[in-house]
Amino acid sequence: MLRRGIVRTDSRPFAPESDLAHSADTANERTAFHALPVAATLARLEVDPAIGLSAPAAAERLKRYGPNRLRPPRTTSALTIFLRQLRSPVIWLLLGAAAVSAGLSDWLEAAAIGVVLAVNTGIGFATELRAVRSMEALRSLGGRTARVLRDGQVSEVSAEGLTPGDVVLLEAGDAVPADLRILRAANLAADESSLTGESVPVDKETAPVAADAPIGDRTSMLFKGASVTRGSATAVVVGTGLETELGRIATLVEQVEDEQTPLERRLERLTRRLIWATIGL
Repeated sequence: MLRRGIVRTDSRPFAPESDLAHSADTANERTAFHALPVAATLARLEVDPAIGLSAPAAAERLKRYGPNRLRPPRTTSALTIFLRQLRSPVIWLLLGAAAVSAGLSDWLEAAAIGVVLAVNTGIGFATELRAVRSMEALRSLGGRTARVLRDGQVSEVSAEGLTPGDVVLLEAGDAVPADLRILRAANLAADESSLTGESVPVDKETAPVAADAPIGDRTSMLFKGASVTRGSATAVVVGTGLETELGRIATLVEQVEDEQTPLERRLERLTRRLIWATIGL
């Protein structure tokens, strides 16, 4: 049986399930699969690369680790994003000024303020909408299907059905469906721009790298969300769902709270003072 633990691709040691039962801290411990030789990786996952997992073993591991998918994103409507642009006291002050100008029949000044408001709101709306949609699209990376070796036979399965220990076959043009440790590679390169921002494809090989190597230097790994740009590979799944590097990024993004910048806070204080000064006059 596979040693139970949280399977990830970080530089911390593997945590068997018996240890997880005793300490919440060890639940976050991970195996540095990128630093392990191929033979050690296969031994750790207890899989024969010529046969792959058996159907019962794959089903048992899928039940244990869960499906290979990220949590559905919290969708934000365009209307909500638009209304956010109107929360600033600066906007309230400008709206008030436009209303006063219109009330005094100073249409030119009212129109000028209206144009400023429209441009400011439009830029803010477009920028935030693009950022929100990009974060939502992040979760759809990784492909829908994958070719795996199970019971010695190559078959195509849903990417959500992949589990640690599955042997995956990849070729140029394929999306990487999970975090994989490369077992065999032929002239292999991958585009990891979704993870690292690096636009140049990274050459990949089977040799292990240092345990503390950053993601961009883990040449023995293929990560969920990347795509194969050249060559072919046989690799074994070492991380799925939220336990992938892409899953970690998505989790961190989800935890980020909206905060005002120091400039925005100062502008808000200044605007409030102007409002009170105007009321006082």
